[in-house]
Amino acid sequence: MIKVILFLLILIVDQYTKHIAHTRLVEGVPVEVVPNFFNFTLVYNPGAAFGMFSGLPDPYRRIVLLSVSIIALIVVFKLLLQDAKEDTFSQYILIAILGGAIGNIIDRFRYDRVVDFLDVYWKQYHWPAFNIADSAISVGVCLLLLKMATEKKAEKVEEAVS
Repeated sequence: MIKVILFLLILIVDQYTKHIAHTRLVEGVPVEVVPNFFNFTLVYNPGAAFGMFSGLPDPYRRIVLLSVSIIALIVVFKLLLQDAKEDTFSQYILIAILGGAIGNIIDRFRYDRVVDFLDVYWKQYHWPAFNIADSAISVGVCLLLLKMATEKKAEKVEEAVS
């Protein structure tokens, strides 16, 4: 039940904040939140992460992004239902990734692009704008990689001790 709540929480917060950004912000006009560090800036991303595939002509871009999304969902579901079957922590991580992925897929169907609005920067250096779904995916992937790396290291230590 907690996993369903986590999934719904990520999805609802993501969609709600995107709705607010879409209806209350003007595209490309920053609203300063923390001076010299963080703005709300509405950006529509027609591509994938960091604008990948955004330069493709529309029909090809849609096909590529739909294909990549379907493959990613299949991989996450496989990991969730098979590989992480006995690992609760990994299940939570995968649920977060799934919630974020579906949040961005919803945008693609609603707007034919993803609504981004979180703008982190320092001086003239800006991180690409992102959203709650992107955060859930990024944090989830980082935690999964960290977990995998620490498990491999623990296995090597066990082998060395044996």
